[in-house]
Order: sequence, then C-alpha cells, then structure tokens
Amino acid sequence: MAIDIQRISPLDLDERQAVGINLPFAGPFSSNYTTKDAVRNNLINYFLTAPGERRLNGEFGAGLRELLFNNLTEDLIEEIKERITEDIKALFPRIILNEINISPSYDTNTIIFQTKYAMKDSNIIDQINIELANDTSNQ
Repeated sequence: MAIDIQRISPLDLDERQAVGINLPFAGPFSSNYTTKDAVRNNLINYFLTAPGERRLNGEFGAGLRELLFNNLTEDLIEEIKERITEDIKALFPRIILNEINISPSYDTNTIIFQTKYAMKDSNIIDQINIELANDTSNQ
C-alpha cells in the first residue's frame, strides 16, 4: 500500500508571517497568511487581468472581462479553456486545473466562470467562482 505524503508549505508553519496580499484591494492593504489564500488571490488576479494590462508582462492575464463583448460559441469557449490551461501550466506550474466551466447567460448579460484546482504535493484543493456582468444601466 502506497502512502500519499502531503507537504505543508514552510510559510504556513508560521501563522504570523504574511504570504501575500488579499483581494479585493480596499483601503489599506491586508495580508493573507496561508499559501492557499495566496494561490487563490494570484489566480483571481490572473483571471481578471487582461493580456497587455500588466506592464513588463504583457502575456499575463486571461482576459475574462473581454468575454462580455463576444458572441460566445462552444468553439470560442473551448479555445478560451485551452488558452487558460496552457497559461496556468506556464505561469503557475504547481497548480493542477481539475475543471473549468464558462457559462454565459444571455438574458442577464453575465458570464459565470468557475474553476476547480489543486496544488501539486500539497493538500490544497479549492474552487474559484467569478461572475462577470456587463452593466448597461449607466448608458
């Protein structure tokens, strides 16, 4: 019988040591203290950043907000899933994507993005849900 050893990040052993910055940014920056929270915030930052938006790293970002202005077909959704999968492998090599779902709601002009992921060699398993809406009430 094989034993599955799970590693705990050394950063998580000291509960007083900050690992990253919490999202969303509101007022003074608040820190997070676990690798799980840091990874989650890094992925959310990736998903909500448009390619070309980040200086000195123009390839960074999934550009999910751009989906609000596209006619979403099954082919386009599959293309986006493939691009995100390749980007995550390159940018976050310790992340394993288990599932990516992109669900458009044409009636409410929203897109619900959901991804389930795990971290290699750890017990971190998490899920991110992002709802993007094109607010046309101000026009």
